[in-house]
Amino acid sequence: MDAYNQTTVTHFILIGLSDLPEVRYPLFMVFTIIYQVTLGGNGAILLAIGTEKKLHTPMYYFLANLSLLDIFCPSVTVPKMLENLLTEKHSISYIGCALQLYFLVALVGTEVFLLSVMAYDRYVAICFPLRYTLIITKVRCVQLTAGTWTAGLLNSLLHTVSMFRLSFCKSNQVNQYYCDIPPVLVLSCSSTYVTEMLILVEGGVLGISSFLVTFISYFYIVSTILKIQSTGGKHKAFSTCASHLLVVCLFGGTTVFTYVRPYSSQHFPARDRLISMLYGIITPMLNPVIYSLRNTEVKGALRRVLCHRV
Repeated sequence: MDAYNQTTVTHFILIGLSDLPEVRYPLFMVFTIIYQVTLGGNGAILLAIGTEKKLHTPMYYFLANLSLLDIFCPSVTVPKMLENLLTEKHSISYIGCALQLYFLVALVGTEVFLLSVMAYDRYVAICFPLRYTLIITKVRCVQLTAGTWTAGLLNSLLHTVSMFRLSFCKSNQVNQYYCDIPPVLVLSCSSTYVTEMLILVEGGVLGISSFLVTFISYFYIVSTILKIQSTGGKHKAFSTCASHLLVVCLFGGTTVFTYVRPYSSQHFPARDRLISMLYGIITPMLNPVIYSLRNTEVKGALRRVLCHRV
């Protein structure tokens, strides 16, 4: 029976953002603009970091990886969502759903780990400025970055295999505009206890570990900054961390709320769609604004690149 049920679901139906047909085109226009702004903003940061030699430092190396993730993450979900809004074709194949879920969870997990690495980088830079270049070397940067991507990809592979070993026979309607763990998991007609426990335990361990690295790093950062005598020195030190801390709060809070909780307790689909938009679409668009507007070096590099192009 399980084998039969698994073969009966050949595709899923993505409910989308709204059931009202009159808002399809306004939503299409809004999210097309948001997606273009996201690609343009993160692409501009990558261009500035790549062309400005002064920005070839560990902090901007990690920022470039964050911009890459902010390009890839919405690219997994937004094009399909725009297609559904424009054509009213809400179906996605079984394999397509599995691939979308895999890449989304991989990119989200990688970004969580990368934000922790960036917090550690700021900790070393502020607490041990004289030893910074000895600790955060080019080799160490590559190792830390490769570790975050590898952890994100393997973590997602574990969850995707666990998810799609389940039987799906209750319904094929995914109450979301993309395939994600919570809305797909509730469609299973087999026991999801082991899968839920795996997600909660493994996700909780990795999430708490990332949170602890970030929290401890900023605890020592704030303690060190408060010891600085000059007001200008304090302001400069805080300004280098404020952007990263804001991104951590925006992205980390919504991600934890989405994944690290019992899925059987989900009874508010509209709320879940809104939260998923915050970390999946809105935050990648805001990251370039947060970093470029608060960082004089990035703004200067962007101006020089644009002036050179003109």
